[in-house]
Amino acid sequence: MSQALWIFCCSGVLSIEPGSRYAINQLARYGLFTIGFIAVASELGGSWDEVQWLVAALSVGLGFGLQEIFANLVSGIILLFERPIRIGDTVTINNVTGKVSLIQMRATTIIDWDQKEHIVPNKTFITTQLVNWTLSDAITRVVIPVSISSNSDIELAHHVMLDTVKNTPMVLTEPEPSVVLTGFGDNGLNFTIYVHVNELGHRQQVTHQIHVRLLEALKHNHIEIPYPKREVHIRMNADPADLKPATNNSEPHPQAN
Repeated sequence: MSQALWIFCCSGVLSIEPGSRYAINQLARYGLFTIGFIAVASELGGSWDEVQWLVAALSVGLGFGLQEIFANLVSGIILLFERPIRIGDTVTINNVTGKVSLIQMRATTIIDWDQKEHIVPNKTFITTQLVNWTLSDAITRVVIPVSISSNSDIELAHHVMLDTVKNTPMVLTEPEPSVVLTGFGDNGLNFTIYVHVNELGHRQQVTHQIHVRLLEALKHNHIEIPYPKREVHIRMNADPADLKPATNNSEPHPQAN
């Protein structure tokens, strides 16, 4: 019976997600620290009646002087309970995008794509708008604008672009890719391609492959990609005085008598 209970407990622990295990470990550490502090105070002979005024004074002083630190501490506990971010999640906050590598009581560490570590106070995650790319679903949409010449065959261009993106590796078939004519630009017709990828790390690879394949497909079907046109007007601003014939400044010849 005991062996079966042990196997059940072990299987339950192993089935917990890494983010949940991290939150439980952090909360257990904070709880043990609090219990240890209370135990040491009791061993030293302190009682609540003796230290309650000191605790009250310290609380008021810390509340004014260290309010930002306390706000970050409380925010850290909220993050561990509500779990809007987890270890390994890819997030964007304050123009910083990266993976969450560490959640502590005061701050959270984010490693961006350049392997730089950003120490972000926990309060920022509670009071600022946060984008979690992998909170419940890692599938994201990639938007690619494309312009073609206004003289092109629209139906052919639409078919070529849609067929190209559907046959691109790592592009999901569900949600289905789509190509939409979104407007008429100064230099041609503006299309927008919408595709979905399974992981955030596939976004750049898929964008690169679609660009390369589209260039080849459009060129093969003689569909031109317009380039910005510039008209240059050259105006010769000449001084009218310079256009007059030059005067003869030489001395007049003496007339013959």
